[in-house]
Amino acid sequence: MCARVRPSASWDNALDLMQFVPMFGNFAYMIIAFVVALSVIVAIHEYGHYIVGRWCGIHADVFSLGFGPVIYSRTDKRGTQWQVAALPLGGYVKFLGDANAASVGSDGTVSAVDARRTMLGAPLWARVATVAAGPIFNFILAIAIFAGSIMHQGRAVTPVTFGELRELPPSYTTDLQPGDVFVAVEGMLWDNPDREGNLIDALPLEERLDYQVLRDGQEITVAGPYLMPTAVASVSPRSAADDADIKVNDVIMAVDGQPIFAFPQLQELVLAAQGAPLELTLWRDGEELTVTLEPRATDEPRPGGTFETVYRIGITGQLFFAAQTEAIGPMEAIQLGAEGLWNTVTTSLSALKHILFGQISTCNLSGPVGIAETSGSMAEQGAQSFIWFIGALSAAVGLINLFPIPVLDGGHLMFYVYEAVARRKPSDRAVQVFMFVGLALILSLMSFTILNDTVLCP
Repeated sequence: MCARVRPSASWDNALDLMQFVPMFGNFAYMIIAFVVALSVIVAIHEYGHYIVGRWCGIHADVFSLGFGPVIYSRTDKRGTQWQVAALPLGGYVKFLGDANAASVGSDGTVSAVDARRTMLGAPLWARVATVAAGPIFNFILAIAIFAGSIMHQGRAVTPVTFGELRELPPSYTTDLQPGDVFVAVEGMLWDNPDREGNLIDALPLEERLDYQVLRDGQEITVAGPYLMPTAVASVSPRSAADDADIKVNDVIMAVDGQPIFAFPQLQELVLAAQGAPLELTLWRDGEELTVTLEPRATDEPRPGGTFETVYRIGITGQLFFAAQTEAIGPMEAIQLGAEGLWNTVTTSLSALKHILFGQISTCNLSGPVGIAETSGSMAEQGAQSFIWFIGALSAAVGLINLFPIPVLDGGHLMFYVYEAVARRKPSDRAVQVFMFVGLALILSLMSFTILNDTVLCP
């Protein structure tokens, strides 16, 4: 069971009504973020089905965002009803002649003349393209978001050039100036941004370091703080740090009263605790506060598709300065975005395989509750983090929908593969049985993930 983390401040046991106001506000914020993220992903997914189906000559009767009672609807000039329903937990496209939203069976109302405009009456290639379009559009959305994020952030120029000092406590001072080009740190060459990790591993753990830089064409040595202080660059959703309300740009000044100044020091103390509670002293906006948390065993991906279980609190570090950046062109950004999608998909498949074989914890599997909590956490970290999360979730939704499980798009594609090989469609009875089994499997998995999120790994 994952440990629950709480702030160290004591709470009054009295039932003060005002205590529930921020709780309700956070809950509402989480729900809104979840609905926004899911609605964007579902809309793109279903629009893929709709538009490719239209291109293939298949008519859509209904395009619905959500299920249940209809809140708003309108019918376009092609006769498609566009609607928003009350339950924003998915969506569907109902094509002409479909017996239901899952495009299983015929409603028996379509004439032979209009059969070609139905999903069941369309050629095999048209049905394959229409069904596959949903996941593909999810992948396209993920690539677009990743590429957009990369273009927005830019990349550090080579050689690395000082931009500005980050927001840090007053003790973090430097003689570096904007435009200084880094040559070396403590005599170790720093000629490209990718060397950052190797430098940090090799640097002495000292509060002040010597930086060799080029300034106005001359190489000089100036003093500055440790390269990677204990400033928080990001907080992992549903982590110990997230539950302890640690924020981006917080600076961890001490652990159990022991002053620290370098991120490697924090990592060593977290690993050494082996899950025991730690008291962290934080600097935030000029004030100090204290929180208590318990590091959690975390399964982290490693090269080669393996995983390693280590104790983490769920934060990443950052350099004490922001480097100067340069723009990245659209084509290169798209390529990097596609690489990001590939990494997301392969890592997800590897994690799923390790879960199935019992090599890593099922706590790595999240359901609706976990996704909702993650949505709220990422939204709190800012628009850029939230949009990136939508891209990652879109990639995951596209991947899951390709699993060969009846009810999902992959299940429909499995039926089409059978049809292509056997030269005939599977019987209605066989389709119904497989759909029932697939629905039972999906509901069972969803029930397990909800239990996972709320009881087993809260």
